[in-house]
Amino acid sequence: MKILNKISQIAAVVFGLGALVLFFLPFLDVYSGGKLAGSYIAAQWAFGSKVEFLGESVGLAYSAKVLFTFILTAFAAVLNGVGLFVNKKGIRYTVSAVSLFTAIYTLVCMTAFEPRGFVDVRPIAPVSSVHYTLFAIIMVVAMFLFAAFAIAHLFVDDYIEAKATNGKTIAQRVVLFFRDYKSEIKKIVWPSFKDVVKNTGIVLIMCAVVGALIWLVDFGLGKLIELILSL
Repeated sequence: MKILNKISQIAAVVFGLGALVLFFLPFLDVYSGGKLAGSYIAAQWAFGSKVEFLGESVGLAYSAKVLFTFILTAFAAVLNGVGLFVNKKGIRYTVSAVSLFTAIYTLVCMTAFEPRGFVDVRPIAPVSSVHYTLFAIIMVVAMFLFAAFAIAHLFVDDYIEAKATNGKTIAQRVVLFFRDYKSEIKKIVWPSFKDVVKNTGIVLIMCAVVGALIWLVDFGLGKLIELILSL
């Protein structure tokens, strides 16, 4: 079990760093007039940079979505590397959550939006079409593998710790939580329909009374101020 734990941890580090490296490989192919005008890396869209397009030097507009993905990936990858030397459960939880969120976020951005919605190609017009490269697809796959191995490491390490201390694993604690939640739900005394109608009527009446009092005070103060100003 300890070997499996170490394998999952190392695999998470490898795929995390791999996803980060893929940000510096061709991410988008840009076509102009039906011909390939250039292939640009994700980091160029993340930070904006000068590139050659149709023989001219133009500046790419940075993409907030790509930048956000890059920051999350870098954070999770670095934190996961730190986890090799610092055995903290909080690090494992954070890496698992951030890596999974990053993978899902990137996949949604790449599938729900056209590439033009993921990046701004207006500074390098005229552009006829934009397509993701194979490296972009591999990057998303690497992100999901990173998340999968990070989560596997979390659960395996938690199992080893629970077995050594005779405690409960994450899965057992989740099951226990829902079991307790179910028992607490059964203790709730739900009001009858008649009580709901009665209590709702009381609330509405009190709201109307308070509203009327506020209106009367406001009206009276307004008239008093008018009287003072007229003197």
